[in-house]
Amino acid sequence: MSDRERVDVLLVQRGLFPSREKARAAIMAGRVFSRGRRIDKAGTPVGRDEPLEVRGEDHPFVGRGGLKLEKAFQKFPISVEGRVVLDIGASTGGFTDCLLRHGARAVYAVDVGYGQLDWRLRNDDRVIPVERTNARYLKRADLPGPDPDQAVMDVSFISVRLILPVLSKLLPDGADVITLVKPQFEAGRESVGRGGIVRDPAVHRRVLREVMEAAGNDGFEVKGLTFSPITGGDGNIEFLLYLRRKSEDGLPDGRWREEIPVVVEEAHRVLGQIRPKEGDRS
Repeated sequence: MSDRERVDVLLVQRGLFPSREKARAAIMAGRVFSRGRRIDKAGTPVGRDEPLEVRGEDHPFVGRGGLKLEKAFQKFPISVEGRVVLDIGASTGGFTDCLLRHGARAVYAVDVGYGQLDWRLRNDDRVIPVERTNARYLKRADLPGPDPDQAVMDVSFISVRLILPVLSKLLPDGADVITLVKPQFEAGRESVGRGGIVRDPAVHRRVLREVMEAAGNDGFEVKGLTFSPITGGDGNIEFLLYLRRKSEDGLPDGRWREEIPVVVEEAHRVLGQIRPKEGDRS
């Protein structure tokens, strides 16, 4: 047996967290340390006898979605400092909270529901709730404040491909967009397995290709791709796509299409997703 192990595995083995997902969430939140040094990657190999310390609160955001968006800030060269940002699918406000912590001047918290936004955020002057609003039909007149500069998106039960054309009209040239891609809402019912889980890496690759193609058709350029550091609440692997409105200096689409299998493979390895079993329609 090796004398080293992944830090997320060790955290669970030592009883510090009930699952690897919760351990990864704490790592992404910057709460795990060894000998005073912060560990920021779940796959970091450490000695089996290495001291590990967990500091701070469970995670700093009002919702676990903040951990997902936080990875985008760590992975991609983006900034929302002083910007006005659209948060499409705000729900309780995990993304909104993360945006404010990164210096956003104002955030439109857009959601089809009502009353879900965390009370603290609802009472923050920088947050403008836009509730009972289907983002597919969002118009500038629905936003009672300054023009949005950027956008983030985390939607369920609808494809992001249906909302990208709306963002294309609302955002200026050069605007950055971070969207969470949830394969279970993109792949089609026939590709979703038991429990609503998409387990097949081939389906993940197809979904990402299709979303990238749609983004290009709607005037966006792909600037980056990674996977969410934690799975969705139902256990699905999710992905983070970094887009820019009519950028002229990004890498060609072909480059990012080549990155898709690399990112998908790493996501399955890191998140421990089970490959489809015989008879599982995924």
